[in-house]
Amino acid sequence: MTKFNKIGLVGRPDHKGVVTSLKRLTSYLVNKEKSVFVDEATASLLDNPSANVVTKSELSVSCDLVIVVGGDGSMLNVSKYVASADVPVIGVNRGKLGFLTDILPDEIESKIDDVLSGSYSVEKRFLLDIFLLQDGDSEHLGSALNDVVLHPGSAAQMIEFELFIDDTFVYSQESDGLIIATPTGSTAYALSAGGPIMHPSLDAMVLAPMYPHSLSSRPVVVDGESQIKIMIPSTGSRSPQISCDGDVKYSASSGDQFLIIKKKVSLHLIHPPNHSFYEACRSKLGWGSRLDKGHD
Repeated sequence: MTKFNKIGLVGRPDHKGVVTSLKRLTSYLVNKEKSVFVDEATASLLDNPSANVVTKSELSVSCDLVIVVGGDGSMLNVSKYVASADVPVIGVNRGKLGFLTDILPDEIESKIDDVLSGSYSVEKRFLLDIFLLQDGDSEHLGSALNDVVLHPGSAAQMIEFELFIDDTFVYSQESDGLIIATPTGSTAYALSAGGPIMHPSLDAMVLAPMYPHSLSSRPVVVDGESQIKIMIPSTGSRSPQISCDGDVKYSASSGDQFLIIKKKVSLHLIHPPNHSFYEACRSKLGWGSRLDKGHD
């Protein structure tokens, strides 16, 4: 197991509990004689001269581990900065559901101690890249750990599009949009659209239509290596938007084409000992526990 000596901290602003956990983490890591790095926003929360201040994009070259304090949204934001450098991340949950942030605030010292001593597991989570195809060229619009979403923007209105998978026409659809989600994102927005829960180890994507006009239109699961193409009709005045993990990246025009594929590099997500995806589902989604408590 890798020994971690240069550790980055990223905290979600505007959350009182985050500051408490960041200060606790900093004190713990300094006592462990670890070098602590923080991005500029986190530095403003800490006001700690012992931490090295870097930009978010510099975290990947400065650190061998990044600890994210916040919710899943904070992890989504950090993932695109560190995935390309294979820098592993682990999360302290100060959010709501917390499928990506395993450690509870009162477990910080014990769980991080396990990780620093080499007792952890690493899970690779793939991301999606989306490109705008135009005049034979492709422009990279963004990356997403959870999902790429085609949606109408601020106005609630139907949009039209055509879907191709591996250059094969699938359907034309009129709906509120389409969610293309990774297994990581299957427990997020896609779940609310009726999509299936996918185990994180699966090499697959789910395509979940949003309020389709046709009742026969259902989520489809495809291979993770599939090439997803969305085409906006050349007729019509509606301008749908493209979002990556909730961040709007592009406002589409008539005739636009988009390609969504698996990103070449993965996010390395670290879990403390005894992590279980199914236990997380029981906890976060309210699934039932064992009827016979003696078998827990």
